[in-house]
Amino acid sequence: MSKKINEELSSFGKRLAKLRKAAGYTQQQLADEISATRRMIAYYESESQHPPANMLVDLARALNVSADELLGIKPVETLPISSRLERRIRQIEKLGPRPRQQITQLIDTFVEAEQLKQKANAS
Repeated sequence: MSKKINEELSSFGKRLAKLRKAAGYTQQQLADEISATRRMIAYYESESQHPPANMLVDLARALNVSADELLGIKPVETLPISSRLERRIRQIEKLGPRPRQQITQLIDTFVEAEQLKQKANAS
């Protein structure tokens, strides 16, 4: 293993924390997402120099990055910007038709209002 990869693996905890925050997760939310404990996430972010092999796939999936990106073997292409929104959308999709329709209408109202505001400011 090259020295560069070793150096990047030693900062696994920092990289995990950065990706978690960029994805909009708290430690508890990430732990819940991958069926772990908050204490485990805190440990991997602060004391662990390498990721747990059995959790690597779950962490990468939850953070919307590849395992290579999580390990530091490949640079992160783009930081996950909308993972929090994606989680909300998955929750909304599990609702019944009526609540989904109401939420969609509410979102449409906010989007239209923002677009009108941007047009007014551009004029």
